[in-house]
Amino acid sequence: MKVNDPKKQAILDQLKGGLIVSCQTQKDEPIYTSDMTVKMAECAKWAGAVGLRINSPEQIRQVKEANLGLPIIGLYKVWHDDTYVFITPTMKEVDAIVEAGADIIALDCTSERTHEGTQAWDLIKEVRKKYPDHLIFADCSTIEEANRAIENGAEIVAPTLYGYTQATQHIEGADYRMIGQLCREVGNRAAVIMEGHLYTPEDAIKCMFLGCHSVVVGSAITRPHYVAKRFVDALSGYQDDWRKVEKAHHTNELK
Repeated sequence: MKVNDPKKQAILDQLKGGLIVSCQTQKDEPIYTSDMTVKMAECAKWAGAVGLRINSPEQIRQVKEANLGLPIIGLYKVWHDDTYVFITPTMKEVDAIVEAGADIIALDCTSERTHEGTQAWDLIKEVRKKYPDHLIFADCSTIEEANRAIENGAEIVAPTLYGYTQATQHIEGADYRMIGQLCREVGNRAAVIMEGHLYTPEDAIKCMFLGCHSVVVGSAITRPHYVAKRFVDALSGYQDDWRKVEKAHHTNELK
């Protein structure tokens, strides 16, 4: 997939075929320290990652100031009890991550209703108009949502929210058939980046074989408390569902 903007194409080329590491931590997590996200990003750079996915203006700014030379997919998680939408839900959050230095804007592009009462994917048109020089990374849960996101201006689509919406919340693992179909249907119109439910290098290789542009891995690399929770869940006979912890709302403290 090619775009007309040379700057955007250069970023897509840099991401092609490689690992993007999601480096995130919340203040209510046991791993949190003020510089932890930068340390995660430095480890990702050392390992050969081609990009980073960072949450909140505060952490985006910190990583940007570290001058690691990797494109930053920026997002801003904000939780509300009345909605499943939490990834960069309004233009306020978009403005904040752009100002902080995000190279790519990640948005919830699902059909879910937001806290404000709109459909999440409504925002993409506004963002495309206001920030024409930024790549848009559409976090979706279905192929239909990915198609809609592309039609409204997204250059990147990912099944990030497969398992995080009302209709898909029962899902625990990657659906490789869906990924393959997504790559076949939209791969010539947008970069398909796999994100979500990847826990091993073999998982990542499957996605590249199916046609993904690149892959994002987060919890399996940067969140040891989640990795430990997965082991505890398995050893307890799957009575302590670690996915509930991964999906849990956090306090909205990050700036």
